[in-house]
Amino acid sequence: MLWRALIVFAAAVLLWLFVYHGTPLGYEYTRLTHAARAVLTTVLVVPMVIAARRLLDRRPWTGLGLPSLRAGLRSLLLGLACWLVPAAAGFALCLGLGWVEIGLRTSAADVVRGAALLTVLVLLYEALPEELVFRGYLQHNLATVSPAWQAVIAQAGLFTLFGFLVGAAVSLDRILIFFVFALLLGGFRVATGDIWAGIGFHLAFQTVAQLFDSTGAVFEVTGLDTLRLVALGGLPFSLGWLAMLHLRRDRLSWHALEPDPVR
Repeated sequence: MLWRALIVFAAAVLLWLFVYHGTPLGYEYTRLTHAARAVLTTVLVVPMVIAARRLLDRRPWTGLGLPSLRAGLRSLLLGLACWLVPAAAGFALCLGLGWVEIGLRTSAADVVRGAALLTVLVLLYEALPEELVFRGYLQHNLATVSPAWQAVIAQAGLFTLFGFLVGAAVSLDRILIFFVFALLLGGFRVATGDIWAGIGFHLAFQTVAQLFDSTGAVFEVTGLDTLRLVALGGLPFSLGWLAMLHLRRDRLSWHALEPDPVR
């Protein structure tokens, strides 16, 4: 199992590096290059995980915790709500107390269109492929031979190393964010039994964060560090996890092994 996990981890790192450095898309950010990389990432990563599951594990897809959207819709909505509701409270607090000022860089119509497009791109570039690899394949396989809490910590360490190797987590604060974020998402997997809640939480966080705090941001923010600490990270991460604990406490079993179906 360890060798299979390391093979999939290495393949994921190489695929993300290829998408960013091995294609003739250039390094200047545009929505077009973002879209091309997002589609390419999903097109490469999902078949890689399918192949690993069939050829290395020789087990069915069901063990990875990604049932149909219809079956996973409640978990997806729960994950979205666990981030969006506390984040909305954080935004209200920051704006109400005057800690943050927010202005538009473009028209309201462009913001709506940009947010809709960015939601799709985040799903394809980050939320779906990263959750499938780390909370789906790696955490599941680790949890078949070790207690759930150990599998969560191990995949969080691998996710942080992944972020470092692909250049997304090279500073101490980014490394810490990656690790805490992965712990949280791993806990969601344990609490719900699938990765849809993690996809929802991941999707909400990255979409809103990139609207306010990225090269292609559509909002102008004064007090961005405070917004990051309170509304984008602190409140959603802490209150989102508390909400998940309250709603799914009957499912949480940190010492159990996860079965691996053979059919």
